[in-house]
Amino acid sequence: MKKIFIVDWLLLLVAGLSAYSGVKLHIAGHFFTHEVWHNWAIFHIITSVLFLIIGIIHIKNHWGWYKSITKRKFNNKTGNTLFLSIVFGLVSLTGIVLILFVNGANSYIGIWHYRLGLVIAILSIVHIIKRWHLLRKSINSI
Repeated sequence: MKKIFIVDWLLLLVAGLSAYSGVKLHIAGHFFTHEVWHNWAIFHIITSVLFLIIGIIHIKNHWGWYKSITKRKFNNKTGNTLFLSIVFGLVSLTGIVLILFVNGANSYIGIWHYRLGLVIAILSIVHIIKRWHLLRKSINSI
């Protein structure tokens, strides 16, 4: 399997874990003890840092696509990918701000991070569905 597809599959895994742990973290903040919330927060930070690192590698692997945007005709697929990239940046930025500068629980920026996280989850699902045939083909090439 090509390195680019290994990165794609790893990104799929950590994105799923990050989204799952983010929702569980949000739920824990409403219904469970601080200890449960804290455990989900740690798991979410770990999976999200992995998501950020692998996401950057994924973007680097597809840098040619980004460079060609100005020459490209915009269509639904291009627009979705570009919007996904922008939201990825915003989710990453708000997450870093939460970790380094803000007490994240019930903060204004924490709520925006959660909302953007839901948006990126939806956009990611659309992104994956549109490319699923390529990912499946990568498994068959093993």
